[in-house]
Amino acid sequence: MTGRGRPRRAKSPDTKSANSTRSPEEVSLQNGTTKERKPKAQKKARDTEESPLQDRTTKHVLEEISKQQSATTDNTKAPVRCTKAKKKTEQAAEEIRKTQPETPKDPLKARKVKRCVVKKAKSPEEAAEMTKTQPETPKETPKAGGEGELSILHRTLENLKIKREERSDAAELVNKIVKVIVEHLKRKSQSFKEIEEPLRTGSYYEHLKISNPDEFDVMLPVPVDRVNVTPFGDDGAFYSVELKRGKSPLQRFQTTGGTLSASEMLKEFRDEVKRSVEQCTEWEVTKKKKGCPAVTLMTKDQPIPISLDIVLSIVVKSSWPAFTNEGIQIDGWLGTKVKQQYKRLPYYLVPKYEGVGTVECDGVLAKDVWRVSFSHVEKAMLMNHGSEKTCCEREGERCCRKDCLKLLKHLLGLLKEKDSSLTKFCSYHVKTTLLHTCCSRTKDAEWRASSLSRCFLLLLEDFMKHLERGVLHNFFIPTQNLLSGPGLMKCRSLAQRIGEERDNGFPIFK
Repeated sequence: MTGRGRPRRAKSPDTKSANSTRSPEEVSLQNGTTKERKPKAQKKARDTEESPLQDRTTKHVLEEISKQQSATTDNTKAPVRCTKAKKKTEQAAEEIRKTQPETPKDPLKARKVKRCVVKKAKSPEEAAEMTKTQPETPKETPKAGGEGELSILHRTLENLKIKREERSDAAELVNKIVKVIVEHLKRKSQSFKEIEEPLRTGSYYEHLKISNPDEFDVMLPVPVDRVNVTPFGDDGAFYSVELKRGKSPLQRFQTTGGTLSASEMLKEFRDEVKRSVEQCTEWEVTKKKKGCPAVTLMTKDQPIPISLDIVLSIVVKSSWPAFTNEGIQIDGWLGTKVKQQYKRLPYYLVPKYEGVGTVECDGVLAKDVWRVSFSHVEKAMLMNHGSEKTCCEREGERCCRKDCLKLLKHLLGLLKEKDSSLTKFCSYHVKTTLLHTCCSRTKDAEWRASSLSRCFLLLLEDFMKHLERGVLHNFFIPTQNLLSGPGLMKCRSLAQRIGEERDNGFPIFK
């Protein structure tokens, strides 16, 4: 249907008045009587009232109404009805005057008023759209201990920052001594001359160090080819290593059963490190700690004492142990491809055991076994921790994963200072908790920097759940419980102390 033969209705009073060149008398002849003309005048007045968004000024509307009034007055065939129409028209004009701003005499000012009216007048749909684009009014931060909880966390993080000068001075001192040790091992030792480039791991190199640059961890890997790696125990974290046929400078550390003795190898490594730092008067080697795989050096006469752990390790360039098959569940967080890239990397074994060193299993003593280490993969994940590649980069959005970890590390450290019974808990428990939490809350939007308080409390809740159950699975080896050492009673005691701090607004941070 084209609508041919039917009179077209104007879309608005403006359209009709703009296109029509007929006089009021011609309108009267076409419609027949003034009676037919009256409702049209009323309709125009009503349309004008109901359409305040039309692009026209009050002056134009009043001129049009004036013409209609004059046409009605000239028609003498129906004076009574014309008078009624005139009154209604005047009422409509009065209503328009009330709803429209006063038109200034200056035409330039009139145009300015017109633009202003069009800009301010918005339809309900446009107003709703504008409301959506407006930033939400931030909600009041919940109060804790008389202060905003978020402000307490931000102030604590600010206090934990390391000054750039201190960081630079400490790193220079550490790099210098590490270079001295590596050169000595390569040139003057027989067993460790094939040592590879240092592997810098730990909180400082993961950008997680807090308060002071006073602790460093450097792993010195010794390559081994063609070895048999056999699990020691049931948790999948400890292994015995047997060298296969072939010449190797490490053969002198083999036991009668063919096992590579971790204790003997660490003993000679320690002696070589001592020799290498004899001329470095600013450093001294500390006493050996039971079961510790590192040779620890401490600075002397420094404003901030620095502890440096030189960790002996052997690098195994083969498939990861079978106990890791169900570990490192980062598919939903960092992606399956990234996981496969990590699992193609070699893994490391460090000379560490738990319990009594003389305990024997399958002819192997506990002091001669090695603990598996994936510290290089942990560092890679924490340095590239976002589900989006640009997370925390200059052109990307910043998250609060590391800030939450720093706060929880600091909280644990303060609690340990107050209670010596908590010494078996360490920052590695906190780091492992964060890795598990990142796998359950995978998206960067769940870790926005603006959500620091909420994210920290969620991480705190996850840590407390592990403590209440006394179970925290190794992120790479799910069969190992990292909380088996402290025991359930101490775990629940720590959980209770953390809960008290949370409920009271973290007074320990003040």
